[in-house]
Amino acid sequence: MREKSRHGIIKRRLRDLRNQLSVLNRQIGARVDLKEIDHDCLDLIVRDGPLSPKTLAEKAKLHPATMTGVLDRLERAGWATRRRVETDRRAVLVTPESEKVGRVGSLYAGMNARLDQICAMYSDAELEVIAKFLDEVSVAAANAANDLQ
Repeated sequence: MREKSRHGIIKRRLRDLRNQLSVLNRQIGARVDLKEIDHDCLDLIVRDGPLSPKTLAEKAKLHPATMTGVLDRLERAGWATRRRVETDRRAVLVTPESEKVGRVGSLYAGMNARLDQICAMYSDAELEVIAKFLDEVSVAAANAANDLQ
């Protein structure tokens, strides 16, 4: 019974974390006038880009037509740019506009400083276990989302 109870506690904590990160992201999005879906896609572009619109749609699990709308909004607002690839004029890559993206990053400074303080409380070995756990949770969430498609 104790093991199931611990599992329940972890699941509850992950849900609490998701909710708190969602609140943080919504508040930051409101400050910079980014819709949640646009904010998520911009994060993917910043972390993994430059990306083709097709690759971005796949990563975000969005229909290509939906992605076109997202990219139109991001480009219109100056968050990202679609550029043709010099070697293949048919190919397009989406790149972030670093000046505007830097503003979003600065709004996360408080959270990042708190994360640094939390990480400093753990050994490298403990952080490796935590990182492995989070990686596995991320894969599990991706698999669960794929199951729903």
